Amino acid sequence: MIVKPSVTELLTKADNRYELVIATSKRARQIVNQRNEEKKYEKESSSKDKKMDESAVTTAAEEIAEGKVIIEHSKEDEVE
Repeated sequence: MIVKPSVTELLTKADNRYELVIATSKRARQIVNQRNEEKKYEKESSSKDKKMDESAVTTAAEEIAEGKVIIEHSKEDEVE
C-alpha cells in the first residue's frame, strides 16, 4: 500500500486513475530493469542500498509526485 505520496496527490499529475496506473507501472518496470542491470555489473556488498530495498512501485510514485516523471497524454485518448 502506498502511503506517501497519496493517490489524491498523484492524481494532480494525471487526468484520471487509469492514466496514473499505466504511467506508474511503466516507470516501475523501467526501475526493475535498471536495478537488474546494475546487479549484473556490481559486486555483492554487505551494505544494502536503501533504493534497492524500496519497492519499484513506491519509487515510481515518488518520482511522479516530485515531477521527475511527466505523464504524457496520448493523442489516441483524446476525443475529437
